[in-house]
Amino acid sequence: MSSVGEALAEARRLLAEAGIPSAALEARLLLARATGTRQETLLGWPERDVPAAARAAFDALVARRARREPFAHLVGTREFWGLPFAVSPVTLVPRPDSESVVEAALEAVPDRAAPLRLLDIGTGTGCLLLALLHELPHASGLGVDIVPAALELAAANAEALGLAPRARWRLRDAWMPGDAPADIVVANLPYIPEGEIAALEPEVAFHEPASALSGGPDGLDAFRAILPLLPRILAPDGRAFLEVGAGQAGPVEAIATGIEGLRVLPRRRDLAGVERVVVLAAGQIGLGNPASPA
Repeated sequence: MSSVGEALAEARRLLAEAGIPSAALEARLLLARATGTRQETLLGWPERDVPAAARAAFDALVARRARREPFAHLVGTREFWGLPFAVSPVTLVPRPDSESVVEAALEAVPDRAAPLRLLDIGTGTGCLLLALLHELPHASGLGVDIVPAALELAAANAEALGLAPRARWRLRDAWMPGDAPADIVVANLPYIPEGEIAALEPEVAFHEPASALSGGPDGLDAFRAILPLLPRILAPDGRAFLEVGAGQAGPVEAIATGIEGLRVLPRRRDLAGVERVVVLAAGQIGLGNPASPA
């Protein structure tokens, strides 16, 4: 049997050697999970013994993290927009960058009590749609995805957050774009150029689904497929908010300007200053160049 301090020291060393910058914090969080004890208690009583079963569970978690399995997969949840989301290897782990999509969409809503219709394309965990439903109490929404297991996870998240009555889920292959015009469309489509995936952090490159990452040779394949559908999807005053990678806002807007019935609105930057969200509206093209991003 070992003490809390000894277990943490060993885990810290292993995680640091694996290249994890927050090794000390993650070691504490994993030990807290394995023992069912608060971090503060662990720090305050480092001499306490760790029960054998808890130490075995802790060592297994540390070994998985040292192989660069995402921390969120180990603990099973990730916070997004202040809400807890269950995660699994079938979807992307929600990221802070994607909160810019939610922010941009909410800023475009003049009346948050309105009965808006939302659509989330490539919903994954459901984080974009459910964050918006949390903020828009009379809205309802549809999440579509190509992965049945992702829809099951999104539905479970909706249930856990008390939002299930206002959320529906459908496989993209069974979804008809003209079914119900949407006031707000959000999407985090695959946008990583396929040749760049191997160079990403191991947590992403080897543990997140390639189908949710790879956007083809230039990262824009999904946009070429989805943008032509938007004039049929959007309500007359509707807007679409699309997450893009660094340097992709211009190319995505160029695709949009070639589609009748779409117009480009100002982009949205994320907290790091990256032009992260392309904003499109229903309407005629040819209204001039998009406004300068904020």
